[in-house]
Amino acid sequence: MYPETRAIDNPNLAGSGGVAGPSPDASSRKRTERPLRQREVSRRFFLFLCALPAAALLVREAKAAERLRIAAQKTGTFAFELAVAAARGFDRQAGLDIAVTEVASPEAAKIALLGGSADIILSDWLWAARQRSLDGKLVFFPYSTAVGALLVPPDSPLKSLSDLRGRKIAVAGGPLDKSWLLLQAYAKSSGLDLAKEADIIYGAPALLYQKALSGEADATLNYWNFCAALESRGHRRLIAIAEVERRLGAAEPVAMVGYVFSEKLAETRGPALARFFAVTAKAREVLAHSDAYWEEIGKKAGITNASELALFRKTYIEGIPRRSAAQELVDARQLYRILSRIGGPELTGGTAELDDSIFYRQVDGAHETP
Repeated sequence: MYPETRAIDNPNLAGSGGVAGPSPDASSRKRTERPLRQREVSRRFFLFLCALPAAALLVREAKAAERLRIAAQKTGTFAFELAVAAARGFDRQAGLDIAVTEVASPEAAKIALLGGSADIILSDWLWAARQRSLDGKLVFFPYSTAVGALLVPPDSPLKSLSDLRGRKIAVAGGPLDKSWLLLQAYAKSSGLDLAKEADIIYGAPALLYQKALSGEADATLNYWNFCAALESRGHRRLIAIAEVERRLGAAEPVAMVGYVFSEKLAETRGPALARFFAVTAKAREVLAHSDAYWEEIGKKAGITNASELALFRKTYIEGIPRRSAAQELVDARQLYRILSRIGGPELTGGTAELDDSIFYRQVDGAHETP
């Protein structure tokens, strides 16, 4: 009902019934109240217009929010990035509902992805390539170039790889660890067979970190975060795996670790993936420049040593990929050939060449094979 037809808004309709006749001051009241009503209507209309953008935003977010299920290690850098994205509202701004499941290990994340309870995990392109060779249909998008190193104790007399003959080498990740295989390949190029000419012990990264501190190994090949902890305590690099990659033919540090997800997700939800990668990139930029966040990360990761946290942060930032997926693919092909020769079918699933379609590329939010 329009206001002018209601008694409360029109004095000419307010009577005992029937049609009210004009009163002596009716014309003056009408002239006075009409501008008031016009101003009130104008004010309400103005408020309505002001509220439209906010209402439209809420509707858009409610309709556009797409769920992506992530499996991430609780104390890993990926989990820290996702926490920053949530705290800053980057996910909501991108129209995403990012559901994070915390897992205890990389293996648990792989199980979640293959079992269908996660859409995206972090892993390396070597594992993704093996799954693809077994008809797993996974794709990879670069996340980090950070890799480990071969470290020796502060007072070690070892100066080069040739000094490792007859020495005890602790290797994190097992006999098929990619860094260990690359190190063997490089050593063989100079006539050294580390697997045969050194005493190799395998173990979990945290365990080998403790053994390194207690001096139980002459050299330790570990993941980058444990290397940061050891270097902050005086251990030194005999050689970094990034340098091994370069000497084996890579042009620049290679993003061995990345986001791994199904080809089906890539084909059907390209725009959502593009927004997700943009969200995590923004979170990385925040982490790169925020001292406060790193103090919190130190607490969550159990890092109490200031020099260790500084080195951890430095390695993390240096590991942010700066190249395109196509450029990464060129170096990945080179390293894959070497890894397939050393690791054999158990490592690669029997393929001698890297399947190019494993690298995901974005073109206007869509999936394009390099």
